Amino acid sequence: MFIKICGTTSEDDALLAVALGADAVGFVFAPSPRQVSPQQVADIVKRLPREEVVTVGVFRDEAPRRVVEVMYAAGLHAAQLHGRESAEEARWVRQRVPMVIKAFPAGDVRVSRAADYGADAVLLDAPNPGSGRVFDWALAADLPQGQRLVIAGGLGPGNVASAIERVRPWGIDATSGVEASPGVKDPMKLKAFIEAARRAEAGLEAARPRPPAGAAAGPYDWADDE
Repeated sequence: MFIKICGTTSEDDALLAVALGADAVGFVFAPSPRQVSPQQVADIVKRLPREEVVTVGVFRDEAPRRVVEVMYAAGLHAAQLHGRESAEEARWVRQRVPMVIKAFPAGDVRVSRAADYGADAVLLDAPNPGSGRVFDWALAADLPQGQRLVIAGGLGPGNVASAIERVRPWGIDATSGVEASPGVKDPMKLKAFIEAARRAEAGLEAARPRPPAGAAAGPYDWADDE
């Protein structure tokens, strides 16, 4: 389970998320109460264990060239495109950065064409990102087969296990649900969220069928099944 903690605004919060077991931390460059500058992020990223955490820049309707410039200036791994970017623009960015996450509001008609964007993962969020609103998880069924799905939108310690059990996503993303105030993480909520997610992940693993003992190895990779 890929766990991303977004809306990070300080070095302390970034380091805490990583120490508690998050796989990724996100930094918002779009207008938001959690907006940060490329220089702020560059200073934070320098202090993170580069091989252990994916650092993500969140952009909304930014010019593709500017996205790439900020990515390199801040030293980030992944660009999360959270606006009305075209498939061509998303692919252009992906050719120039290591990873792209394309975000859509749940229920958006573009979700059925998500494969056209060439992204490494697709994130489904509530219509108003960062609002703490949960969308109807049944809308995740709109995503085409074969796409890595990240669920966002109002996730917190109390509902993340249900989201994982019902949707079985590749990843989860939390912002407001692990905050004390906009842009400031709550250590107890953050710890509880990650622990709940890992327990739910372990429960899915335990329930997953295994090949019979002594069966010949085949093309199906049980470890990578999503």
